[in-house]
Amino acid sequence: MSVLWSSSEAAAATQGRTTRDWQAGGVSIDTRTLKPGDLFVALKDVRDGHDFVADALAMGAAGAMVTHRPQGVSKDAPLLIVDDVLAALTDLGRAGRARTDARVIAITGSAGKTSTKEMLRDTLQGQGRVHAAEASYNNHWGVPLTLARMPADTEFAIIEIGMNHPGEIAPLSRLARPHIAVITTIAPAHLEAFDSIEGIAREKASIFQGLEPDGTAIFNADVGTAGILRTTAKAHAGRLIGFGTAEDAEFHADDITLNPGSSVIRAHHGGRTMLFKIGAPGRHVALNALAVLAAAEAAGADPDIAAHDLGRWAPPAGRGTRETIYLDPVEDHMTIDLIDDAFNANPASVVASLDVLAAIAPVDDVGRVSRGRRIVILGDMLELGPDEVRMHREIADHPGLRGVTTVHCVGPRMALLWEALPEHQRGRKTETAKELAAEAHHLVDAGDVVLVKGSKGSKVSLVVEAIRKLGYPGPDET
Repeated sequence: MSVLWSSSEAAAATQGRTTRDWQAGGVSIDTRTLKPGDLFVALKDVRDGHDFVADALAMGAAGAMVTHRPQGVSKDAPLLIVDDVLAALTDLGRAGRARTDARVIAITGSAGKTSTKEMLRDTLQGQGRVHAAEASYNNHWGVPLTLARMPADTEFAIIEIGMNHPGEIAPLSRLARPHIAVITTIAPAHLEAFDSIEGIAREKASIFQGLEPDGTAIFNADVGTAGILRTTAKAHAGRLIGFGTAEDAEFHADDITLNPGSSVIRAHHGGRTMLFKIGAPGRHVALNALAVLAAAEAAGADPDIAAHDLGRWAPPAGRGTRETIYLDPVEDHMTIDLIDDAFNANPASVVASLDVLAAIAPVDDVGRVSRGRRIVILGDMLELGPDEVRMHREIADHPGLRGVTTVHCVGPRMALLWEALPEHQRGRKTETAKELAAEAHHLVDAGDVVLVKGSKGSKVSLVVEAIRKLGYPGPDET
């Protein structure tokens, strides 16, 4: 096991005291994913992590960061005792950041943060040792945890930073001290906590406040609030890079061709022309790929190798993953094309997903229904604030719905969209995803292309799983 933290290093970073010497190879906040040799951090959230310290040590944790010795834990247990566990984790993350010479890239945005982070991880890992945030660890404990887990010899670090309320991003960016900061897009999301889209743009742009001297600010030049992003970037960055199709975008997309399983982008930066492919369809994916190339180049990576490696990337589960569901164990043409985008939703990302759906053709004459269909299953978009009624209804007017046969709606907010749809497009309307999942076998047929999209809290991932369970192993799986 390589040593990430010794007890003396962790104690010095957190101003805590250790009960005995130990060496940790990782940092964990959850006994369900803890590995032997990890330092267990007893955070208090829905449950108090101190209640799980005994279990963590029994599972092989090297030590535990606590405010006191919990009941049932022996007096000679390897503990790091601190005044406040979250504050100590933040201090540990700060120390982890300070001891590395890595080029640090921070990513935020109203949509596409996690997929852009994963895209950048895959793009850079062939050019150096990469450390990146797990899952969507992007909040007040996720960013410190990512930094605390960073090996000292990391060459590229990718930190995802999110927010729910004003004032959250700047402190996390200052903790991460990025050399490069990326804003994927600005869209109506978390409007319950903000007065306007401009307020969201200002909060997202505060990521530039944490930039290292002469750092690089990369932002979406196509959004309506690009002026706010550029102005804030000028105040904090040594180099500004806008990306997109806007005339003033430094990384400029000249043409985006959407194919069923990929996007091909022709772009230019200065006098250099770029032609590259990304292994996922979608205009938003293509633009984020352009941001990835800008970030890779700013980090000192070889841009040609980065562009080549982008072609191997595929979106993570729940974020636009496309898969084939085989409905018959013998007839391998009896399939459904499923787009799993069930992790997050706001008006901009729903529109982007509809554009992806429009680029994929269904197959006729293979199922019970003679014509293949485009089917959309939409769950509530959450945290949109006082305009949520209008935002849900307005989806009915999007051109991407014109080629859709049926729209099934989950939740009280999406019921508003259902009411705004023409009668021939109205599918099932249910209060919960569980209800719709129970009807999965009635919703789809061979030849269909099915998009499932919704905020994580709408639980439309249950519908995705129900559709998957209709399938048999494909010819490459047996």
